[in-house]
Amino acid sequence: MERRLAAVLAADVAGYSRLMGRDEERTLAQLKTLRKTLVDPAIAAHRGRIVKSTGDGMLVEFASAVDAIRLAVKIQRDIATQNESSEPELRLELRIGIHVGDIIIDEDDIFGDGVNIAARLEGIARPGGICISDDAQRQVRGKIDVIFDDIGVQNLKNIAEPMRSWHVQLGGQYAAAQLSGPHHRKIQAGNGVFSHCS
Repeated sequence: MERRLAAVLAADVAGYSRLMGRDEERTLAQLKTLRKTLVDPAIAAHRGRIVKSTGDGMLVEFASAVDAIRLAVKIQRDIATQNESSEPELRLELRIGIHVGDIIIDEDDIFGDGVNIAARLEGIARPGGICISDDAQRQVRGKIDVIFDDIGVQNLKNIAEPMRSWHVQLGGQYAAAQLSGPHHRKIQAGNGVFSHCS
C-alpha cells in the first residue's frame, strides 16, 4: 500500500434526510443536477480526484491544499447564488471539511487519519460552510485571498488529539453569522494581514 501527503475534502448535503422525507424525487433530481452542472466540473477544473461518492456526499483528493480550498469556496458561493431563487425549505446546502495529512492509497480508495479528520471537520461545518484543519490553513496562508475565522481547538469524534480548526468566510449572511461566534481571530490569507478580535 502506498502512502502520500494529500489535501482531502469531505462534503455532504446538510439535512439530507429531511429533504428526502419531504420529497425524494425532487431532492435526488436536484442533487444529480447540482453534481453534473456545478460540482463535478469544478472539481475537475481544480485538479481534484473524486475518490468516493455516496448518495449525499463525496470524498475528494487533491495534491494541493490551495486547489482544495479554492474549489470549496467556488462551490459554496455558486450554490448560495443558485439558492437565492429557491424556497428556503427546498435548498440544497453542502457542508465541507478539508484537512491536509498522510493518507493510505489502496487501489482507488484512500484511508487513514487524513481522511477521518476531513470527515469530522465536515461534520462541524455549518450548512453552506467550510471548516478546515490548522494543517490545511497553514498550507494556504498567504497564498489565497480568503479570510479564516479561528474556531479554537475542537474535540473531533474518534480523533485522538484535539485539533485547532478554522471556518472559511464566504461573505454575506454566512460571514455575519461566523463573526458572532465566541472565537473570532481573523486571518486574511491573501496578504498575511492579521487582525484579532475579542
